[in-house]
This record gives sequence, C-alpha cells and structure tokens, in this order.
Amino acid sequence: MKNKILILFFVCFILCLAFTEGVAQDVNQSAPQSAVQSAVQSACRGVWVSVFSAKSILYTKEGVDNLINQCKKAKINEIYLQVFQSGNAYYDSKVCDKFKYNEMVKAAGMDTLDLLLRQAHENNIKVFAWVNVLSLGKNNKADIINKFGNSILTRDQYLRVSQSKTNMDLDKYYLREDQIFLEPGDPRVEEYILTIINEIINRYPLISGIHLDYIRYPSPVPFVPGSRFKKFGLIYGYGVKNLERFKDKTELNPLDTLNNEDEYLAWDNWKRQQVTDLVRKISNLVKVKSADLSVSCAVISLTERAYANAFQDWSFWLEDGIIDYAVLMAYTKDNQFAKEIVKSALGHRGKGKIYIGIGLFLMKNNLDLFYNQYKMVTGLSPDGIVFFSIDDLSNEIIGYLN
Repeated sequence: MKNKILILFFVCFILCLAFTEGVAQDVNQSAPQSAVQSAVQSACRGVWVSVFSAKSILYTKEGVDNLINQCKKAKINEIYLQVFQSGNAYYDSKVCDKFKYNEMVKAAGMDTLDLLLRQAHENNIKVFAWVNVLSLGKNNKADIINKFGNSILTRDQYLRVSQSKTNMDLDKYYLREDQIFLEPGDPRVEEYILTIINEIINRYPLISGIHLDYIRYPSPVPFVPGSRFKKFGLIYGYGVKNLERFKDKTELNPLDTLNNEDEYLAWDNWKRQQVTDLVRKISNLVKVKSADLSVSCAVISLTERAYANAFQDWSFWLEDGIIDYAVLMAYTKDNQFAKEIVKSALGHRGKGKIYIGIGLFLMKNNLDLFYNQYKMVTGLSPDGIVFFSIDDLSNEIIGYLN
C-alpha cells in the first residue's frame, strides 16, 4: 500500500512539473508580443496636420469634425497643427500677415481653429501649435523681409541666401534646400519669433504647447561636418548681423581669417549657440505662461548631421531640459536604417523624451512595409509615434492601428 502511494505521488509530481514548464514556455513565447502591445499602449500617438493638407481641414466645420473622428478611431491623442508657415499666419494674428487665416474663416464662416481646440479638449486630444521658425519657404515678400530687407537672411560661405538664383559650377554637386532661411544669429529674428510665439500662447489658451520646426540652419546634401570643410560643400551662418556679432566678440572674420581647427570650432560653436539660445528663449517664454505647456521640436534624425551641419544640437536641448521632447523626422522606406536611427536616438533622451516621426507618405502604397516599420519602432519603446501626415492616414491603416 505504501509503495502504491509513493508511486502515485511521484506520477503527480511529474505531471505538475510538465504542466508548469508548459505554462512557462507559453508565457515566454508570448512575452515579445506582450512587450510590443505594452509599448504601443504606453506611447503617445500623434499626427502632423499641414496647412497644405488636401483635406483643407480648417476650411470647413466638417473638416474639423472629420479630423477629430479620425483621431479617435486611430487612438491618436496628439495633433500637431501647423499655424505659422512661410511667414504666414494661419491663426488670428495681429503682428504678421494673416491673409491665410482670413481665407479659412471666410470659407468656414467661423473660426475653425477655436472650434478644433474645443472639440479636441472635449475628447482628451492635445493640440500643439506647429511653427516653422526659421524657414520662410519661398515667400520673399514675408513681413520680416519687407521690414528689414535681405540682411535678415542667413547666407552660405559665398554670401548667397539659401534660395539663390546664382549658380556656381560646384552647385551641380549639391542638393540645396529650395527655401529662404532667416539668420538665427540676428537679434531682429529673435524678437520677431518670440513675438509670434507669445501671441499664439496668449490667443489660444487651449493649446497644449508649441511644436518648433525648421529650428536650424539649412542643411544641403551631401553635408560637410563643420565649417573647416567648407571648401567641400555648402554651409550656412554667414548672415550680416551674425558675422558682425562674432567679429565683435572674437576679432575673427569667418570669411577669411579662420586659420586653424580651434578657430573653426569657435565659429561653429557660435552658430550652434545662436540656435540653442533661440530655443531656450522660446521655451522660457512658454514655460512662464504655464509650466503645463510643452515645448517640442521636429528635428533631423541623424545626430551627427544635426549637430555638425545644421547646428541643431537637439541632444543637448534634451540633456539640459530646454525642451520636453524631440520628434525625429525618421522618414525612410529602409526599415533597417529606421531601426538604427531609433536605437541610436533613444540614448539621447536626457531629461526629456524621444518621439519617432514615421513617414507614412512614403509607404502609403506599400502597407506591409509600413506595418513592419511601425511594429519594429514601437517594439523599441520610444515615448511616442507621430505620423506624417493626416492625408495618408487611410481607413485601412486606422484599422491596423486598432
């Protein structure tokens, strides 16, 4: 009898052990999928809404309703709404040209920006005022140019503005940004930008923060890693006031008297500092209004290019707590490259957060590619995902996101 009891006990023990291992194996096999689901649920999800949207969202009440409904279906909780682009105000401005805003109000018969902010607030969706800071697009009649002339613009080492009609033999080797850029090292530019930011945050108390775009110098392709290599490519920062201020401070002329690596580094650090100072002053202005308002930046995703060529030191902005988060414009169809960008970027969180901008417009005709990239990016646990842009957010993609 005793032997039978021992045998029965042993059999039960073996069966329990097998069951426990099976459960553990099931848990382990499901862990990666659970991790992805957890990352998706914890990350913010946003979308950029451009003034060039084919949907003309702010031109009708129905456009606003549709945007809110789309965001709810796709579980998008952040909207980056472009309100200042190419020197034009798409908001109720008293300090700059608001012809575009007036067009929207006339078409809709109401202020649809106020309507969107109210509806978003009621549905727990944050709206950030997206501002193109230093790019004027192709608007050579922008208010600030009319007031100060072309001296307000940044220039390359040949003293040409970034959208130049003057071609040199070397230009056939470069892809220049076909836009006019303001000079961040010009105090007049700083005053102009701060006035616009101040107006937006005071006029629209329901916004959740300011989203800065083009907060950098032009960055031609291919890019050179600093001014020391300027004979091999184009590099900017040679605006009139910026040159004057640097000469007054250092007694160096970046056009002809930089003779060694230390002097070139001083010049590059100066340019980086002009951009950083502008971001810091914008952030301080916003935070004085309300500590609850966020400041974010759309940034060049490759830190080396951002730092050395566009003088956009976003990694330091996060490290120093100047901004709350950076949104990497990681627009690519190369999923392995996207993976490398995200893995590298997440090490630069500092005191802030890293969001990943996915170029949905590149993959709208290849949804499998998008699905794979989205799954890969979310699996790396960024703090947020932002889609560019609302026009490419189809019902099929919304179904997948759910």
